[in-house]
Amino acid sequence: MNQFDVNGKIALVTGANRGIGKAFVESLLKRGASKVFACTRDESYFDELLAMDNEVVKPLLLDVTNTQHIQALQTEVPALDLLINNAGIANGCFPTAQNAVDIARLEMETNYFGPLSLTLALLPALKQSKGAIVNISSIAGISCFPSLGPYSATKAALHSFTQGLRTELSAEGILVTGVYPGPIDTRMTEDFELEKAPTSQVAERTLEGISRGEIEIYPDNFSEQMHGIFVNNPLDLENTFAEMH
Repeated sequence: MNQFDVNGKIALVTGANRGIGKAFVESLLKRGASKVFACTRDESYFDELLAMDNEVVKPLLLDVTNTQHIQALQTEVPALDLLINNAGIANGCFPTAQNAVDIARLEMETNYFGPLSLTLALLPALKQSKGAIVNISSIAGISCFPSLGPYSATKAALHSFTQGLRTELSAEGILVTGVYPGPIDTRMTEDFELEKAPTSQVAERTLEGISRGEIEIYPDNFSEQMHGIFVNNPLDLENTFAEMH
């Protein structure tokens, strides 16, 4: 089992300017990371990120759908221990909606192709350090949440990628972990009426989990409960989500 302690390590977080990504930056600082590349597609957040710790935090411009941005990281990030693929988007959309195809293409670029491209670009550095990769999927990637149909499909793709990546890289000493949150208190879920866990809980439980070598993390009560249903009978979770939409 590959265990990963962030103390003294170099980390990169996508979507770091708010929500779960920002919580990860805060938790990494608290746990003693030596350098945190805080990536955002909006440079107006740079000062706010630097204010967290201008000696450890280094803001970087990164739109995970921009090939040039990703290629530039290979120069800007010569060494790396921990990659946290967090950036993601969600739009309320049923699988049969008129705009489902457009929404699916848009979300797949950010939620699946982005982490895929970024991981491949930074893999040489991670192999050198025998580091860790954390992919933030969703409990909706385990079973489709109908009103988030395309989003669920993109997170299912990320889940599958995580499994394949783990199979390939385990022999090289790289920990690959999937994280499957339920509703979290972010701008993305502001219209949801379900109880929402704080972003700090996702970050803390994830970093604690990888310190123990965990490969799947369900960081909140809702995701733990839903995963329990899934393990017992996958169709039961499908029906549960169908009733919730």
